[in-house]
Amino acid sequence: MTAFHSPTAIFPVGYEACRIYWSMRHGNRRCRYVCSVEDKEGQPEFTIRVIEQGYQDLLLTDNSAKGVWDKVLGPVAEKRTDSGTLKLFPVYLKGEDLFGLTVPAVTKITESLPGVEACDRYSFRYGRNPLVELPLMFNPAGSAVSSSNARSNQNVAQGEGGAPHSKPPVVHPRSSQYRWMKSEWRANVYLARSRIQGLGLFAARDIEKQTMVIEYNGTILRNEVANSKEKIYRSQNRAVFMFRIDSEHVVDATRTGGLARYINHSCAPNCVAEVVTFERGYKIIISCIRRIEKGEELCFDYQFDTVEGQHKIACHCGAPECRKWIN
Repeated sequence: MTAFHSPTAIFPVGYEACRIYWSMRHGNRRCRYVCSVEDKEGQPEFTIRVIEQGYQDLLLTDNSAKGVWDKVLGPVAEKRTDSGTLKLFPVYLKGEDLFGLTVPAVTKITESLPGVEACDRYSFRYGRNPLVELPLMFNPAGSAVSSSNARSNQNVAQGEGGAPHSKPPVVHPRSSQYRWMKSEWRANVYLARSRIQGLGLFAARDIEKQTMVIEYNGTILRNEVANSKEKIYRSQNRAVFMFRIDSEHVVDATRTGGLARYINHSCAPNCVAEVVTFERGYKIIISCIRRIEKGEELCFDYQFDTVEGQHKIACHCGAPECRKWIN
């Protein structure tokens, strides 16, 4: 981590953000700039992919956020001057800001990542939550769902409506609660380091029993496609987050998922994952099965299929009734 930070920002490997900004080719148009951070021989590499309709994507790289954004801001300023539009002053724009790394919501997450203690030059803006200062057992890839020794057909999280229960998805009568959850979920949870493993999701306020907390989002794939995708992710040493809907379909949250993918497994869970039907489609809803207090980590039972030998995954939930293995 020593090279992956500055006094004002942390640069997580794999970070990606999209910004709409003025075009480098036309003074009065805007286009998309997809910003990402990767590891290149132990040093951060900052990349911008310029996506503009009618043109091939343009890839820009540099060893600093400012350096790569300067390759954009210079041509943008020239085009706007040539077209007589409002002049920009690139000297006042900071690369870390344009990457979104200083946005408060992003900063709160990066300050909770494993290993941030090594960022000795960084000035913490929000301090540390006492929940995340304990000695930890974690997988740097993320939550337990993404454990690298998982097998394709077995170690995919499953919910109450999943295939092992041999019953159809629940048709939930509380559609109004679902709509409320969709508008309010950001106030329910926050991401931080977990006592169980890696990152975890925590209650941002007291949550009553049977409340819908958050939806597990992602791309719905057929089994064959999901298995193929998982092999690709593992070859890239990428954390894998998948959730089985039924015997034929899996939700892939690895690249397009939300915060629910960071919910860890527990043998004594305080939440349950249900596959339900709302608005003519499958939804995976995480609901609490008891009252959850503010600051408590959210967990549900992954219900992995049982395996033997080297593919077993140890459970670190710490519950008195812990089964010792997730699968």
